Amino acid sequence: MNRMRKRIAERLKESQNTAATLTTFNEVDMSAVMELRSKFKDEVLEKHNVKLGFMSLFVTASVRALKQIPVVNARIEGDNIVYNDFVDVSVAVATPKGLVTPIVRNADKMSIVEIEKEIANLGAKARDNKLALEDLSGGTFTISNGGVFGSMMGTPILNMPQSAILGMHAIKKRAVVVNDKIEIRPMMYLALSYDHRIIDGREATTFLVHLKNSLENPSRLMLDL
Repeated sequence: MNRMRKRIAERLKESQNTAATLTTFNEVDMSAVMELRSKFKDEVLEKHNVKLGFMSLFVTASVRALKQIPVVNARIEGDNIVYNDFVDVSVAVATPKGLVTPIVRNADKMSIVEIEKEIANLGAKARDNKLALEDLSGGTFTISNGGVFGSMMGTPILNMPQSAILGMHAIKKRAVVVNDKIEIRPMMYLALSYDHRIIDGREATTFLVHLKNSLENPSRLMLDL
């Protein structure tokens, strides 16, 4: 194993040995998010020179949910629970040498476009093997998108010392009931793995419900609801 793979292996095993990990699932109708992206992606590209993707919207929605359920953004230190008054989101990026998690710092103070620019910048640095230690150190919450590889469902492993990680998955058209009628909608499964030592099922489920509501009604993100 190269040095990066060895370090990844050590950290994942540490996570498995330390945390009481549990995963809770939900699903989100991506219709509204996809419509929003389709409507504004050309304008965003022209004005800001960045492609509008789904990750920036998920980061923004996660920030809103973390504000509602702050323990999901917390961590354990010894016998104490440390609550962070900021949100630094680690975004998992696959590279030829392994998975890295560069950090979008102070995501709670950034707009959707600003987050998208930073994700693009970090992704380029990761692919060019130019990430610095400060790009990877810290983070209060992680988002991993296995959907880009076709994953339908999975249980992401915690990025210690963080207490939770969100797994995004592939968008697939499925038959769902909407207003008592069966419709075909683009659906995504969401998975939240969390440290059950400090986060209970109620908090994890409520977090996912907040996330789902924001993504299915993205105007809530603009109004900070």
